[in-house]
Amino acid sequence: MGLKNPQNTKHLRRELRQKMTEAETVLWDHVRAKKLGVNVKRQYGIGPYILDFYIPKIRLAIEVDGGIHLKPEVKEKDINKDAFLNENGIRVIRFTNDDVLNKTASVLFEINTRVEAESDQST
Repeated sequence: MGLKNPQNTKHLRRELRQKMTEAETVLWDHVRAKKLGVNVKRQYGIGPYILDFYIPKIRLAIEVDGGIHLKPEVKEKDINKDAFLNENGIRVIRFTNDDVLNKTASVLFEINTRVEAESDQST
């Protein structure tokens, strides 16, 4: 299985793009089309996982977590997902739906700060 966008998750990734949550849609509107100066992918597959958003240039995953992520079994899955991504050189940043919907400017500031810091290091 390829690490990036494996074939076995293609259908699910397409479905998730069509059924994004309100918070994911709000964030996507702010980061799409290189608005941050870098290419941002949505519903991007890495190994067995699908990332809400991914910035390939700086290997940063952005996850937008709804209330279901408070459940112990989902928290455990998130821990495993983050560990897998970190083992593969991908850093993860997580925001709640509430953060994205009600503190959009601070979410974008944090993402932009990461993009700028990582872009400076890679040049």
